[in-house]
Amino acid sequence: MSLNDEERQTLVRLQLEKAHNNFNQIPLLREAGYWDNVANRLYYSLFHAVSALLIHDGYNVGSHRGAVSTFGQHYIATGIFTIEEGKHYSRLQGLREKADYNCSYNATEKDIAPKVEPTRQLIEKIEEYISKTSSSTSGG
Repeated sequence: MSLNDEERQTLVRLQLEKAHNNFNQIPLLREAGYWDNVANRLYYSLFHAVSALLIHDGYNVGSHRGAVSTFGQHYIATGIFTIEEGKHYSRLQGLREKADYNCSYNATEKDIAPKVEPTRQLIEKIEEYISKTSSSTSGG
């Protein structure tokens, strides 16, 4: 699917809104002790931010694994984002799958709480990248 600039900008904005919506659910879930759900919201908040990034730069990805792979290939391998940031995204994907689908696993605060701040920081960094490259490519 080919997008014009306006469509691309709209999708990027909607993906970032979804990222924030998911992230903003985390405090309530933490307070209730729903750590499996916190893992899910962490992953999906980052997934939507990464999706915004990929759409912004014209990459078409059809799966969660494809998004992780494309992020690694075009942003981690090139040094735009760090190896640790790429590992964080990949780990969140695995953790979310484990929390959502493995009935014998229950995420704990110890497992999940340390991942909240790095996720927030990476979403912020993705938004900064989008903002910088938008202004430089669109003239303001």
